[in-house]
Amino acid sequence: MPSVFIKTYGCQMNERDSEQVARDLQDRGHRLVDNERDADVILLNTCSVRDMAEQKAIGKMGMLRKLRREKPKLVLGYMGCMAQRMGDDLGNRSPHVDLVVGTQKFHRVADHVEEAIRRREEAFASEDATELGGSINPIIPIVDIAAEEGSQNTIREHLPTEKKAATSFISIMQGCNMHCTFCIVPTTRGPERGRPILEIVEEARTLAGRGIKEVTLLGQIVNLYGRHEFPKMDGKSPFVQLLEALNAVERLERIRFTSPHPMGFRKDLVECFARLPKLMEHVHLPLQSGSDRILKAMHRPYTAASFRKLVAELRAARPGIAVSTDIIVGFPGETEEDYRATRDLAEEIGFDGAFVFRYSKRGDTPAAVMDGQLSEEVKEFRNQDLLAVVNASASRHLEACVGTRQQILCEGPSRNDPSRLAGRTRTNKIVIFEGGSRFHGQIFDVAITSASASTLYGDPSILGEGSETLGKR
Repeated sequence: MPSVFIKTYGCQMNERDSEQVARDLQDRGHRLVDNERDADVILLNTCSVRDMAEQKAIGKMGMLRKLRREKPKLVLGYMGCMAQRMGDDLGNRSPHVDLVVGTQKFHRVADHVEEAIRRREEAFASEDATELGGSINPIIPIVDIAAEEGSQNTIREHLPTEKKAATSFISIMQGCNMHCTFCIVPTTRGPERGRPILEIVEEARTLAGRGIKEVTLLGQIVNLYGRHEFPKMDGKSPFVQLLEALNAVERLERIRFTSPHPMGFRKDLVECFARLPKLMEHVHLPLQSGSDRILKAMHRPYTAASFRKLVAELRAARPGIAVSTDIIVGFPGETEEDYRATRDLAEEIGFDGAFVFRYSKRGDTPAAVMDGQLSEEVKEFRNQDLLAVVNASASRHLEACVGTRQQILCEGPSRNDPSRLAGRTRTNKIVIFEGGSRFHGQIFDVAITSASASTLYGDPSILGEGSETLGKR
């Protein structure tokens, strides 16, 4: 059967979608490969959050055109958010592609790939091979970007896990109804749609049975899960009901979720951090701006004061909880005073980590046509200045761990140094340490011996049985 290479751009949800597509193709006998030159089919799963992500994917597809000259039967395709947004226009931008599949049709990709393979085989048999491999593509691409009811329930199968794999994503919903003025996600992912709780819990049980110790729940605004489909029960939101159900799954040890919205943190969810032991002490809480004026322009329905209060409530519910964030600098109309408010709030809160983005104009969003678009030079200066602030607070949090004992889940070899192992604390900090394969997929304590700008270093060998973890549990 043909071999397939999938390259993924963007967020964890895109990674999860790619895994679903890979599993579907594998189930049909297709072979997954790690090198595009070994592939008969190359799929790019795309992102539209920023223009740079789209340009990378389009540029990559342009480079693959050269490979087509060597392999005229090669099938090339776009999937995901950019495919959804651009549709037929993407086929015009990249006339050599064979398929363009949107965000609600990942479960149809295997069908479309096999149809594209069939078309190229037939065309190759009847057309000049040079024409097929060169600048002309006589094959009309398959374009499938139509909405499909129930598509949120199709992202549920997983690739077979490697031996002692420790973590997995679970997609619990698709879409977003918030319509932030800078964001294209409602266009590319559609409205909010949640999966049934029982189906998600069963997926978690299956993963736990395969040895998965930690799951991360995924959604565009994950803590608003189910608010339109499922009722509150005993004053608890559907998302809290889901967390409680997952907390009861045997052999599942850790639960995380991303990305939430500040407005989704009601009292019932905050209290989960105080009473659900499997819910990890880490919240990724997008701030976006510390200026009330800019937050209003962004259509973010909270203020700097309410965000500050929420962080205080979370820290009171689970002392030692880590808080990371997303911040956009250079939003249209952002003055120096607005930026200073963001910088001051970031310093005050002292985030454990942050993704700082320069505002990127996206077509089909209100912010793209707002007055007061800032220069790239101003955005870059503010980006670097704010990065220095959040990196300093992140370093302080890491340094505070030195000399403590932290519980980690070993995820396997370190990405940057395969001779050593990497684990993650309950507060989502990476720990590098020496050790053998017996540690893979295990939860245990390490003594933190040092810290770099972004990483902790530990030693599990000096811990005796029954040692008390002094750090965040």
